[in-house]
Amino acid sequence: MEVAVPEKRRPTGGAAGRLRAIKQGQLSVMNNTNVNMAGVANIGNLKICQIALEHAVNRERNLPGLVCLFGPSGFGKSMAANSVANATRAYYVQAKSSWSKKHMLKAILLEMSIKPAGTIPEMADQVAEELALAGRPLMIDEFDHVVERGMVELVRDLYEGSGAPILIIGEEGLPMKLKKWERFHGRVLSWVQAQPVNLEDARKLASIYARQLTISDDLLELLVKKANGSVRRVCVNLDQIQRQALASGLTDIDAETWGDQPLYTGEAPKGRKF
Repeated sequence: MEVAVPEKRRPTGGAAGRLRAIKQGQLSVMNNTNVNMAGVANIGNLKICQIALEHAVNRERNLPGLVCLFGPSGFGKSMAANSVANATRAYYVQAKSSWSKKHMLKAILLEMSIKPAGTIPEMADQVAEELALAGRPLMIDEFDHVVERGMVELVRDLYEGSGAPILIIGEEGLPMKLKKWERFHGRVLSWVQAQPVNLEDARKLASIYARQLTISDDLLELLVKKANGSVRRVCVNLDQIQRQALASGLTDIDAETWGDQPLYTGEAPKGRKF
């Protein structure tokens, strides 16, 4: 399906300022504190997501504008993408397993506050035109669903019709899945790997999920080890430790005090015998 390329104009108002700031490296979702203004922990993958988007926005003329951020489930990709989208005013949608082409285009147009037209080609033209005129990037999370539903070429049409930066986010195997779609795969400017949670991330997460408790680094290191890279598992364990510590009247805790109490690892519990 071909998407008509609209006549382009410079973005205006707030969008223009945001786009200039991204290009000049002045707009950052990060700050020097553990938590940003949106209340999200400033973990490493937040910065990685921001850099990935900046790479697409700041690319040289005639270079492709698709960027892929990928990594295992639980690494905090969606949280990071949402926070970066809010800070940069990028259009953000999270794909669903039940989506058809029509559903995907409607979701993007809803994010753009545009009333959808009647047909898929008309809606694709609407999205491409808005991307070209607004000067705002598009971020599509859970992109594995887009691949599995056979909608990759539709996203390429949106890119070709607008020239807008598009950041796709998905699971660890997403780059290999996209090899089947050669025309899309060849337009990816960079493949950006989400990184496993580390001690510095755990410290910042503790300021949100265990804010009433002081947790020593040796216990945080244990959480990172047990998490196997997952930000989500660290968050679950921080909440669990705080609840149990406060119930015991503690305001600080270390690995020795925690002892051999169980921690969440993501593994399914073994079946019980009666």
